[in-house]
Amino acid sequence: MKISGLFTLTVIFQFVVIAGASDKLPVFTDVTKKSGILVKNSYGDSELTNIVEGTGSGAMFFDYDADGWLDIYFPSPCWLKEVSDNRSRRIRGKLVNRLYRNNGDGTFTDVTDKAGVGDKGYGVGCSAADFDNDGDLDLYVLNYGPNVFYRNNGDGTFTDISKASGLANSSWSLSAPWFDYDGDGDLDVYLANYLEYDSGKFKSYYAAAGYPGPLSYNGQTDVLYRNNDDGTFTDVTKDAGVHRANGRAMSAAVSDLNNDGLLDIYVTNDGMENYYFKNLGNGKFRNEGLIMGLAFGEGGQGVSSMGPTIGDVDRDGLLDIYIPDMGYGCLLMNRGEYFEDRTATSNLAVVCGQYTGWGGLLFDYDCDGYLDVFVSNGNAHHEYTEEDVLMRNDGKGNFINVAAVSGPYFKEKYVGRGSTFGDYDNDGDLDILIVNLNDTPKLLRNDGGNSNNWLIVEAKLPGGKSDAIGARVTVKTGSLIQIQDLIPVAGYLSQVDPRRHFGLGKASKADSVEIRWPDGQITKLTDVKANQFLSVTQEPRKTEQ
Repeated sequence: MKISGLFTLTVIFQFVVIAGASDKLPVFTDVTKKSGILVKNSYGDSELTNIVEGTGSGAMFFDYDADGWLDIYFPSPCWLKEVSDNRSRRIRGKLVNRLYRNNGDGTFTDVTDKAGVGDKGYGVGCSAADFDNDGDLDLYVLNYGPNVFYRNNGDGTFTDISKASGLANSSWSLSAPWFDYDGDGDLDVYLANYLEYDSGKFKSYYAAAGYPGPLSYNGQTDVLYRNNDDGTFTDVTKDAGVHRANGRAMSAAVSDLNNDGLLDIYVTNDGMENYYFKNLGNGKFRNEGLIMGLAFGEGGQGVSSMGPTIGDVDRDGLLDIYIPDMGYGCLLMNRGEYFEDRTATSNLAVVCGQYTGWGGLLFDYDCDGYLDVFVSNGNAHHEYTEEDVLMRNDGKGNFINVAAVSGPYFKEKYVGRGSTFGDYDNDGDLDILIVNLNDTPKLLRNDGGNSNNWLIVEAKLPGGKSDAIGARVTVKTGSLIQIQDLIPVAGYLSQVDPRRHFGLGKASKADSVEIRWPDGQITKLTDVKANQFLSVTQEPRKTEQ
């Protein structure tokens, strides 16, 4: 009885603390209909019957027309004979990917047909990058089936160059982060592939599960493509040391995890070990997932790891990793020589453990300088709905559940999959976009996050047009030091705002903003005023005389 009473008092106390602070915390407002986003996600069928349909899809914030406002791309599954039920063939050919242009007034316009990016394949993930260094973002659509690669023409339209480029990979691709792995000045791409679905032939599974899980199928090999700087790509997977024959990648992330100036690759796999490919600096990588504590989940078991998201959670100058999964999730804290699992001690496990997590985000929603956690949730094998999770970082290594005081949306239930963040209305705080299985996506506007001060940094390569992918941005405000690597692909099947967002709390300025460019050069600014979009362009290297 004493234990029960103590527990009750603790819960009541925590609720009072949160409720008392609710007038100071931001809330999220569902503006989906108001914004003009009318698309409904479909898995290409009328009933959820297999792992292809259950995997869902992601979304992307990116500025395809370079007007300073974030646009949105939605990959869409479709009806496929080898995946979908014949009873649903009436929707064959009717489902396409969608591009929504930001009008700059809080609304979006569907420009799919005008732009020419309405692929009708089974769309799952997407990413965008300026692969040809012409100043606009090209679009890579990841499918169950051949992928589609669009070159941006710079006039609001795109051209399909999938086959000519060599990126029309026919595996089941889920994620594709871009980065310059070999330091030659152009962007390469790591393609995370999932598994070989057998069109429903495997039947030896527990019927109540709905359909077989990932270990019932052979895994697929991820691919690292080198940019040849002539519009084509070459498969260098084996030469680079990242070949694994039987992986089951759910998503991949790229970042400088050991602070050596080189970008590493982290791949989350379904039902098996995860990969950490350390960049050795000579175009080669070595898998050190096991020795670094990055291969398995809490307790050492292989879990159904979803999309990894990377950020410096405790502001110690080392990048940490958060991974949603079908259990408690994993918060892996970077200790330099290894990663420590702090999922339980940080209070994330007790909240996230009751859900099935997919799209995880590390982002500073209240602009206080510390990264918070959002997770979109939903059952894996059935259309059973769940609430999403919002956990606020208290700055002391713990997370507090603030969903109950963060807006009506968090009292609703959906079958969530991919999620992403971006400042779509350019007001200084980060908004959320969630993809829900067989339902409408949700655009959540952040109201009140900008009551604290903020700084958004755009790091541009010489010429000022192309994002400096792979650059590291460091912002110092008093004793608070924040670091971010400019790699927009993050989380589950998705890509976030490429502009780096920093919460400054009550500080009216940042003491310094330092950018380590992809080639190692350093630019440092001091006494940078808060509440602005700061665009910094790298100075060209002086030619040797």
